[in-house]
Amino acid sequence: MRELEFTGEIWFWRGPAPWYFITVPDEECAYLESESGYVSYGWGMIPVTAEIGTSTWDTSLFPKDGNYIVPIKAAIRRAQSLDDGDTPLVRLRIRA
Repeated sequence: MRELEFTGEIWFWRGPAPWYFITVPDEECAYLESESGYVSYGWGMIPVTAEIGTSTWDTSLFPKDGNYIVPIKAAIRRAQSLDDGDTPLVRLRIRA
């Protein structure tokens, strides 16, 4: 499984449990979809190791509107001085 690298805009979801996300671009989503049958543990979630700048964390990608979204923890946003609308470089590695 390869490492994915892309830039994406941070956006805020104002639902009952507010959170920040980055949407994975279409091309990378196609690859993730092809691998999802091997690694998804339910509801289409894909376990990954994510990296932005010097911060690395384990998380899961959520399927949304035909794409996947990366949840961005508050600690990561603080460590990398990121906010809504910023477009960081993201690296993802699928965890088997």
